Amino acid sequence: MSDSITVLAPAKINLGLEVFPKRADGYHELHSIFTTVGLFDEICVSKIDKKNTCIVESFGMELPKQNTITAAYKAFCVLTGIDSGVHVSIKKRIPAGGGLGGGSSDASSFIQSVNNLFKAGLGIDSLSAIAGKVGSDVFFFTYALSAQDGKRFGKFEPFAAVVEGRGEKVRQIQHRSDFSVLLVFPNVSVSTKDAYALVDETLSLECKQSKISLEEIYNLSVKNWNFKNDFTVPVLKKYAGIAEALDRLKSCGADFADMSGSGSTVFGIFEKKETALKAKVLLEKEFNLALCLGD
Repeated sequence: MSDSITVLAPAKINLGLEVFPKRADGYHELHSIFTTVGLFDEICVSKIDKKNTCIVESFGMELPKQNTITAAYKAFCVLTGIDSGVHVSIKKRIPAGGGLGGGSSDASSFIQSVNNLFKAGLGIDSLSAIAGKVGSDVFFFTYALSAQDGKRFGKFEPFAAVVEGRGEKVRQIQHRSDFSVLLVFPNVSVSTKDAYALVDETLSLECKQSKISLEEIYNLSVKNWNFKNDFTVPVLKKYAGIAEALDRLKSCGADFADMSGSGSTVFGIFEKKETALKAKVLLEKEFNLALCLGD
C-alpha cells in the first residue's frame, strides 16, 4: 500500500448564480452552473506515525491552523473510525477568497486522497456526507473528482454541473471546452459573509420564484450568454477595484465576463484563443491573472 498520494485540486467558476432567500436552517438556496477551469492546487497527502493528527503545510499562501483540510480530516475520522495521522503539503495556485472554491477543492481532493490511501472504500454518498460537514462548494468538487475514473494526477478531465440546494444537488452536464477563460484577480478580498449580507439586502426588495434554464443558456454561443450572478451588482457597488477589473476585461474583447461566486475574481470568456492571448498581454500589466486555454 502506498504511503502517499499526490493529486490536483481544480478551481471553478460560476456561470450564472441565482441566490434565493435564506432558509430556516440558515443556508441560502442556490442555482448555478459550476465548471472547473485549468487552474490547480497540488496536494500531497502522506501517512505519519502520530495518531489523530493532521499537519498541513501550505506553500504560496499561509493557511489558518483550523482550515478546510483539518475540518475534512476530522469528519473523515469520525465517519470511518480511522485514527491514523497524515501530513498534507499544498502548493497553492488558487487565490483564497476569490470565488474560485480553492479551499473547498483542496478539502475534496484531500477527502478522496485519504479514502484511497487508507482503502476506506467510501462511495459518493459517504463522501458527500463528509463534504457537507466542510462547506457547500465541497459537494461539487466531490462529484467532479469522482468522475475522474482514476486519472488523478497530470491530467484532469473538465467537469460541469448544474448545482442547486445549498450546493448538495449536483447534476452533471456536458462540459464545453470550445472557449478560453481569463481569470483576473483584483487586489481585493471579499468575505463570503459580507457578500451574502449585501445580497440579502437586494433579496428583501424582490420576490424570487422561478428558476431560469441555465443549461439552455450554456448551450448557446458565448456571445449570446446572458447569465446573471446575483452577487455581482451589490459587490461591485461596494468594491470599485472589482468593477474596474471587470470593465477592463470587457474592453479587451471578452465575449462574456462576470464575477465568480461572491468574488473577488472576475473572468472573461473568449471564443477565440488569439483574442484571449492579446487580452492576457494587456491585462497582466495591471493585474495578477491566469489564462486557461480551451481546445
